[in-house]
Parts: sequence; structure tokens; C-alpha cells
Amino acid sequence: MIPWLEPDTPFPDTATALGPETDAPGLLAAGADLSPQRLEAAYRRGIFPWFSQGQPVMWWTTDPRMVLPVAEFKLHRSLRKTLAKFLRNPGCEVRIDSAFSEVMLACAGTPRDGQDGTWIVPAIREVYGQWHQQGRAHSFETWVDGELVGGLYGVNLGRMFYGESMFAWRTDASKIALAALVCFCKANGIALIDCQQQTSHLASLGARPISRGDFEAHLRGVVDQNPPSVWAYDDALWSQLEHSA
Repeated sequence: MIPWLEPDTPFPDTATALGPETDAPGLLAAGADLSPQRLEAAYRRGIFPWFSQGQPVMWWTTDPRMVLPVAEFKLHRSLRKTLAKFLRNPGCEVRIDSAFSEVMLACAGTPRDGQDGTWIVPAIREVYGQWHQQGRAHSFETWVDGELVGGLYGVNLGRMFYGESMFAWRTDASKIALAALVCFCKANGIALIDCQQQTSHLASLGARPISRGDFEAHLRGVVDQNPPSVWAYDDALWSQLEHSA
């Protein structure tokens, strides 16, 4: 049995989450409120909400945890060629936080293998939209000729970035946004991007699983640091992206 949380109930110890032998490995609790304050308390401990429309709020902490060390990001030859072509085209650009709501909607509408529907339900879009207004949630976007064609969004606490979801309406558009995020993280002293779930796609880009204990230890060392002060794609970051191509 997992605990039911009231609005004023703190999260239980993450070690009490359901184990790999269960039908829901990583499930920690259900209930409570879905507010920016509750989200911050969750993310500081590596806990995240994940539920479908019509379900109660469910809180998870996976073990192992999929993470992308930014120094280990794999820019494969095909992506390198795509990125170089993108950078040469004057109609192509990377933007940060110019269309956060649109990115969330696009991620919600993207079909996922093995998933029916989406966990990016209206309640999730609302609270992460509030968090975006407070400077906690951010989007990295790929634009071509004034059209949004791909991107991702995630959460920042201190010197930690938690990736949430990504989408692409053109080939490699989400990977270009991820490459831009990696450059931003390198420039701002963010060593690790949380990916939550293990997938072969993320693994091909350099992500790998680490234990829950190691992940939580990393969080304790970075979430209280000062976050990046400027969220914009400036000339220095653009040059770094060009160099990586």
C-alpha cells in the first residue's frame, strides 16, 4: 500500500517507494495538492508527478534514475550534419522560453510508444505554466522560418535541470533543442540533466542510469546553489553550438 497525502502531509522517505518486483516500481505516494510549492518540495528530493487524466496525483521516484551527464552527450555524425545545416540556414534559430505553453501542448500531443494518452494533462500544464511564470520551468525551442518545429521543456532548481518532455515536428528538431540545452548547461555549471525514465533513445544520446541514492546525493549538492540568472540564447551559446557541430 502506498500512502495517501493530504495537502499538508510531507512526502514519505523515498526508500519506501514500490520496488522493481511490483507493478508500479518507483511509485511513492498519491494525493496531496498540485501546486508550485508542492512541486518544489518534490523535485528537491527527486520526486515527480506522473498520472493520467481521471487519476489522482501520483508521485514517483525511480530507481535507477536515467540521467544525462552533459559532458557525455553524444553528438552522432548524422546529428552533427543536421546541426551544421541548421546553423547555416538564416531562417533557423534556437529560442528559450518564447513559447513555453505551446511546447507543453505539443509534447502532450506527441504519441509515445507503449503509452495511451498523455500524462501532460490540463492540471499538469496549468501548474507548470505557473512555475514557468515564477522562473522555474523553461522551454528550449527549435524554430524554422518563424515556425516552431520542435523543442523540450523542463525544470530548473539551483544548478540542476530536470528534463520533462520533448517533441519534434521535423526530423531531429527535438535533438537540436537538446543540443542547445546541453550547451546552456555547460555554460552555466549544470553537470546533470534528469531524464527520469530509461529509454533506448536517451541512451543513444549519452544518458545512463544511476542509483536513486547517487541521484539524491547529487541533488543535495546543487539544488541550493544560485540558478542561472539569464535564460536566453546569446551569441556565446550560439558559438558553442556551432563549435559542437
